[in-house]
Formats: sequence, structure tokens, C-alpha cells
Amino acid sequence: MKIRHAEPADYGRVIGRVNAWWDGREMAPMLPRLFFVHFEGTSYVVDDDDGQLAGFLIGFLSQTDPEEAYVHFVGVAPEHRGEGLGRQLYERFCEDAQAQGRTRVRCVTSPGNEESVAFHEALGFEAERVARDYDGPGEDRVLFVKVLA
Repeated sequence: MKIRHAEPADYGRVIGRVNAWWDGREMAPMLPRLFFVHFEGTSYVVDDDDGQLAGFLIGFLSQTDPEEAYVHFVGVAPEHRGEGLGRQLYERFCEDAQAQGRTRVRCVTSPGNEESVAFHEALGFEAERVARDYDGPGEDRVLFVKVLA
């Protein structure tokens, strides 16, 4: 499987699977088409050997802080979990961010998503804090940061 930059044409493929990959939870609203149009150079998709979508990462370079990049969303098809694909997507993003002069990568996850918290910690991200009501009332988030070498 080869990681490549996302393209606007990938939007339909991703949005058509994301809710199923999250066991029917309504995740599609978190991924508007604008991410596939305006952040092609910092977002990635992976197809498996059969040409099916295996994973994706949506990220961008901060417009506010020239030292930072941000991962907005990452997903791996259930049948490809545990193969290291999520790690590979993050590594590619971090390498490309560092090549653009970024020294930190940030991301957030829900404190109740223990698998996501453990995954990010295994990738070398550090939890800075849990931010209450980060995404609205009752929507707490763990704020992660990874310093790039």
C-alpha cells in the first residue's frame, strides 16, 4: 500500500465509509469537502491492493503558529487496523510538516477514547491537558502535542 496526497475526488470515497468505520456514529460532519480541496498537500489517503480505501489522514499547517501543524482526522478501515497504517500516516504527515519548518504537531481526541489516547501516546505525543468543553458543552478533549526532532 502506498500513501499519497488526498485529492478532491477522494472526498466521496472517504465520506461514504467514515460512519461505518466508526460503528455507525455520525462522523461525516467532521469532514467537510473543504479539507480535501484546500489541504491536499498535507492530507493523505491509502488504497489497499484491491484499490479500496484503507486509510486517510486530514491535516494542515497552522496559519496562526508557523511552528505548528495539526492533524484533524485520521481513519483506518477496520480490516486494516493493527497493520501499522495509522502510524505510517502520522509519520508521513510529521515528516512533511518538519520539511515545511514545523517543529510541533498537535491533535485532540476524546478522553473517553482510550484506544486513541494510547495510540497517540505510543506515537510519541504527550497529553498537555484535558480541555473542558473544548468542542462545545460537555465535549471535553485531550490536547496532544508532539515535538518533532
